[in-house]
Amino acid sequence: MIRLEDVHLFIRSALLGSFSAAAREASLLPAQVSAAIRRLERDLDTRLFARSTRSLRLTAEGEKYLPFAREMLSAMQAGAESLRTSEQDFQGELKIAMPSDVGRNVLLPVITDFCRSHPRISLRLFLSDHVSDIFRDPVDIAIRYGVLSNRDYVALPLAPGNRRVLVASPAYLNEHGRPESLDDILKHPCLAFTLNNTFVDKWSFPVNGTMQDLPVAARLLCDDADVARRWAIEGMGIVYKSWLDVCRDVENNRLEVVLPEQAGEAAPLNLICPHRKQFSPAIRTLHSNLKQHLAAITGALAHYTRFGEHP
Repeated sequence: MIRLEDVHLFIRSALLGSFSAAAREASLLPAQVSAAIRRLERDLDTRLFARSTRSLRLTAEGEKYLPFAREMLSAMQAGAESLRTSEQDFQGELKIAMPSDVGRNVLLPVITDFCRSHPRISLRLFLSDHVSDIFRDPVDIAIRYGVLSNRDYVALPLAPGNRRVLVASPAYLNEHGRPESLDDILKHPCLAFTLNNTFVDKWSFPVNGTMQDLPVAARLLCDDADVARRWAIEGMGIVYKSWLDVCRDVENNRLEVVLPEQAGEAAPLNLICPHRKQFSPAIRTLHSNLKQHLAAITGALAHYTRFGEHP
């Protein structure tokens, strides 16, 4: 049976890059941490770390297991805190930074309901496609797209299975034709936006196990991703956006998925925080509410795409 203390030492060793550093942090001997990792690897029947005399790094299996290990400890901590938590603990100011489109059109109703249910909470929202620095900016948590590589902060997954999709309005496609390949996309006007003050001039797609970049020369460009979605609805061209951003438009026939057999780039959505201690009961409850809401949305992606049918 997997021991939670072994999972904790695995996470800390991965973040610190050293069994010795994890041992010092936990007031243990390095041999005790090494034994805990070997025990966890035995329980999982897989090797989590590649070890040498000079370095320690996660294996591919270790990288895959790490977010689940974090979620396991987070759930256990949230359960323990719930036994000690009352409505009196849901108070104070909560500062949240999140992307403009998904924040305004998908997450905002859930956050508003949360504030309605907990009147002692005050809220400050920052909606922008500029990526907040959670260590310097005045925010408690940030909601971000993408595969996270920075291990200095703590992340809780919100929509791990989310992907980007190519979409355009049905009227535009009826008039200009439906692309039959990625190369055909370049024959159409592409609608682009900037992320963190950088123009996204390449759209990436997984093809035969590698990522293929599609260079984009956009006629219409905006620093607000919500505007690019609205341009697509107005029939101005094709946009490549997160499924979470466009799901309602697709379901209501304002937009249509282009190349439904082509998988889009992974775009997981995460809630991040500088330190685990800052995940208050209020933040954990909000995370649970958001995750439940987003699960139904990401689950609908399979209904409008066919790339899962192919190897």
